Amino acid sequence: MPSTDSPAAPDPALARALTAPGLVCIGLGATIGAGIFVLTGTAAAHYAGPALVLSFVIGGLVSGLVGLCYAELAAMIPQAGSTYAYTRVSLGLLPAWLIGWDLVLEFALAAATVAVGWSGYARSLMADVGLHLPPALCAGPGEGGVVDLPAVGIVLVLTALLTRGVREASWINGALVALKVAIILAFVGLGAAFVSPALWQPFVPPNTGEFGHFGTSGVLRGAAVVFFAYIGFETVSTAAGECRDPQADAPTGLIGSLLLSTLLYVAVAAVLTGLVAYRDLDVPDPIAKAVDVIGYPGLSLFVKLGALLGLTTSTLTALYGQGRIFYAMARDRLLPGAFARVDRRTRVPAASQWMIGLCTAAVAGLVPIDVLGELVSIGTLLAFGLVCASVPILRRRRPDLPRPFRVPAADVVAGLGLAACAVLMASLPPETWIRLALWLGLGLAIYAGYGRARARANP
Repeated sequence: MPSTDSPAAPDPALARALTAPGLVCIGLGATIGAGIFVLTGTAAAHYAGPALVLSFVIGGLVSGLVGLCYAELAAMIPQAGSTYAYTRVSLGLLPAWLIGWDLVLEFALAAATVAVGWSGYARSLMADVGLHLPPALCAGPGEGGVVDLPAVGIVLVLTALLTRGVREASWINGALVALKVAIILAFVGLGAAFVSPALWQPFVPPNTGEFGHFGTSGVLRGAAVVFFAYIGFETVSTAAGECRDPQADAPTGLIGSLLLSTLLYVAVAAVLTGLVAYRDLDVPDPIAKAVDVIGYPGLSLFVKLGALLGLTTSTLTALYGQGRIFYAMARDRLLPGAFARVDRRTRVPAASQWMIGLCTAAVAGLVPIDVLGELVSIGTLLAFGLVCASVPILRRRRPDLPRPFRVPAADVVAGLGLAACAVLMASLPPETWIRLALWLGLGLAIYAGYGRARARANP
């Protein structure tokens, strides 16, 4: 049965230190990272070609529908846990556990994916000044190495920062977001003057005969593959419980970061595919490759620095979101109680954050980026679909709850958002679905063997 407790108040144990601008920065920090600096090249080269622009427009439109649903729920249920908390109130404990377990996968792999991209740019910068790591410390076992040491290192450093307090992490994130947006705008502004329109022809390359490889299906596959970039909205929603005024700040943070990030993604995709032939963009650092075409001395170093900043904030915010999901599930006694303990001085769930950080560091050091990216995308789409479903369900089951922000034409918007998420999920490869099913199966086993009895003992 759905929960009947009142979900309207933020969790008093967490520090309420965030404002609307801070939430926008969290959204931009989470959203503008590997999607721009790493996976734009892969998606253009393998799936969409120059029509990657359309892939990002589709992703932005779907996220807009979902973002409106998030805004209503985040203002109404301002608690750590985001989609997990919404599902617990609207659908009950078992569906909430499953989506929470999915979110653990989503955020962990998002952080790991971005950390692997960070490693690539960091090693490129090191090579520019004559420093080289041994090959065994530059990649995981699946790519000919032993461990991706820089990826492990950045995850551990950012985990330590997050355990110091949300306010300090928010200040640092805001400063880094401002710098990386400035660098992205510089790339778009300078690169636009060197764009060759001939590289946009054909805009939608003909399909190769295999679903998802160019043509219309390739545009959809490209949208699905890069969709994990929009996990930033999940992170903003997760942060609603730590806002000073969640009813006003959460909708502003969600919608503001959505609009800004979508515009930046479309602009970068257009300039990137206009500077370099799309088939040549299958590299770890596509933006740096495009900068070489522009030819300004020193700009490559500038852009690589921007990439590092962008990937740093994306890793930071993904780790933050995951820690709060883990905390929310432990608070409901679905996970060991140690992960729900909040440090009295920093008011941060430190045990939860370190558990997440150590597991994410291990994944980042050992698993290839392409496998990580597709798993994050399907997990994000599943969570977004449940958010859309929760809005009309809660309208009917809990009409008494105050709704500071209301989705216009809720049934239509939520229905379109749910359908769009389902279409993008269907465009992902079968092996991605198998991995998701295995993960959810493991989650069901843990719930049956541990969480169900403890949750019943504390209704």
